[in-house]
Amino acid sequence: MSETTKVVAKKRDRAGKGGARSSRREGLIPAVIYGDKQPPLMIAVEPKTIQRELHKEGYFNHRLEIDVEGTAHQVLPRDVQVDPVTDKPLHLDFLRIGPGSIISVQVPVHFKNEAASPGIKRGGVLNIVLHEITVRTKADTIPEYFEVDLTGLEIGHSIHLSTISVPEGVRVVSRDKDATVASIAAPTVVREQAAADASTPAADGAAPAAGAAPAAGAAPAAGAAPAAGGKAPAPAKK
Repeated sequence: MSETTKVVAKKRDRAGKGGARSSRREGLIPAVIYGDKQPPLMIAVEPKTIQRELHKEGYFNHRLEIDVEGTAHQVLPRDVQVDPVTDKPLHLDFLRIGPGSIISVQVPVHFKNEAASPGIKRGGVLNIVLHEITVRTKADTIPEYFEVDLTGLEIGHSIHLSTISVPEGVRVVSRDKDATVASIAAPTVVREQAAADASTPAADGAAPAAGAAPAAGAAPAAGAAPAAGGKAPAPAKK
């Protein structure tokens, strides 16, 4: 679990769109803290204290301590609404964390030592199926990320959930208990060539090309016209 980041905020006097617009005019980001069986708390966040966190990987897994006029609130980010044009945050949602809170989060997956994978060296492609893995755990035991070592992996090798190292107190949530996380796929050119070979008809039994001469000893088709410059066959004797 990474260090807790401190964020400065103040209470909002009004809820709703009017209160949110008023906070934005003051240069603040309207937000709400909810959960842990307590009433929602409307706040306005100082942008400079959270701006950097918004662009970090795993933002929704990083615990924050929000100082609201002298009172500290332990939270996890839950939602960010952004302006579709400027990409600036318009509203933030935070989940309040209690001492024994069990929460679900998505933890990113990192892959290392690609250069040590023989399959990738030979042109294989790392096909990532799960970029994140959902887990349930306490806030203070959320993994920063899961790491997959690609050393020694050949083309055709698959990495499954069962091979991922999961810290104590963390439970992976998945319908497929051994879902594929990633695999080393064959190069695209090789796959396309294999598909082309499979679709090519076999030479045996292929029809002769148009105008090709019949095989030696084969009788001409009944009623077939003579070849150019050749004599017509003699009529049969009665």
